[in-house]
Amino acid sequence: MKEVIIDGVTYVEKSSELPVMSENEAPYEVGKNHFIRTVTMSYTGKLVWVGEKEIVLENPAWIADSGRFMQALRKGTLNEVEPMNKRAIIGRGAIVDASVVEWELPLEQK
Repeated sequence: MKEVIIDGVTYVEKSSELPVMSENEAPYEVGKNHFIRTVTMSYTGKLVWVGEKEIVLENPAWIADSGRFMQALRKGTLNEVEPMNKRAIIGRGAIVDASVVEWELPLEQK
């Protein structure tokens, strides 16, 4: 570990290694359909990749109006849907919550 002392204060080099988590510790379930809420918008999509600062959804849709939240999460009943391109990249810092959903992803505009 590298250390440097400046004006009597010891500074230690920050490790560049990412923490390693087992599959049981990871909070996201890659390969499953998700309903993602961010600070400004909601999305649906199949989670295909999780990075340190972003996630990637396949067959994503912007959910302009989810309707009643319980029905949206449990049944996929959504009031307004805007399908996006093949993949969407979402910053993890904007994510408020993420739920695995068991219903088919919406692929048509509604």
